Amino acid sequence: MKIPDIELANISRFRGALMGIAMLIIILFHVDLARSDMFFGLRRMGNLGVDMFLFLSGIGLWFSWMKTPSYKHFYFRRLIRIYPAWLIIACLFYIPRIHVHDVSSLINLLGEIGFNWGFWLHDELNFWYIPAIMMLYLFAPPYMELIKRHPVYRWLPVVMIMWCILVEWVTPIHHAVGHIEIFWSRMPIFFIGINMGEMVRQKRTIDGQGVWMLIIMFVMTFASCFFLEQVRHGQFPLFVERMLYIPLTITFILLCNRVLRRTPQWINKSLAFVGSLSLECYLIHLHFVLDYLPKSWGYWLTFLVCVVITMPLAWVLSKIVNWISKTIEKLVA
Repeated sequence: MKIPDIELANISRFRGALMGIAMLIIILFHVDLARSDMFFGLRRMGNLGVDMFLFLSGIGLWFSWMKTPSYKHFYFRRLIRIYPAWLIIACLFYIPRIHVHDVSSLINLLGEIGFNWGFWLHDELNFWYIPAIMMLYLFAPPYMELIKRHPVYRWLPVVMIMWCILVEWVTPIHHAVGHIEIFWSRMPIFFIGINMGEMVRQKRTIDGQGVWMLIIMFVMTFASCFFLEQVRHGQFPLFVERMLYIPLTITFILLCNRVLRRTPQWINKSLAFVGSLSLECYLIHLHFVLDYLPKSWGYWLTFLVCVVITMPLAWVLSKIVNWISKTIEKLVA
């Protein structure tokens, strides 16, 4: 029996559901679990959701750029999508925590609210994904223009992987910028997503027999990451595992697509609903929900309650942000 071809267009077709899956496994990652638990390794691998977000975002940006190749339009759309939600959450989080008593503390407060500068200065991870994705968005249009004119530069993600090695083991570089390794090690998957954008847009396919290669790559990377986290957690540089996340992310998404083609519509729509609120869920779930749930509840109950509470709060935040965005659009029209 002939194996159906792997349709890359399904990455776009199921993008919302895939974002929903990514958000759910990130919440699973953030729920505390004892090191001795057999699920610990899988729970630690939940930060793969970040790589899924970045990969899918890269593909989405390519679609957007090909439709409207304008720097002004690109930056404006990204700004009104992220910044209003960020400002609301940053004010709610940082204002009660940073007491202004002199000029330096005021500058610190404004820096945290403005662009979460604590991440860039000393690796503050409260909301690290927001400054990281905004920095990646800043470089995305020049990169997309570069690879359109000179396709050979699609190999730049390999240079980024080489840079990660330098950041980890070349001492002067490590001392200078090693504290934001979490950012450097996520750059390659984002730009690989941009690279794949055109193949997805053109609805290219991969020979169905290639599914066996995908399964082999998925099993190898999944098993490696699980072993590293379950058995050797804390004994290796995290960037090594994040390099394994690159093939793991791509193969996981392609295999998920084959499953999502067959799942009931209500499941896909439910996942897509979570995916549509992924930014708001990310900003809310950890510091405004999980931090306040009793530690005695257990892993799965905590996860379920967190999702149930986070979703309506994320929906409300999205409505507020949409109203702000539309208001801004009218003012600048």
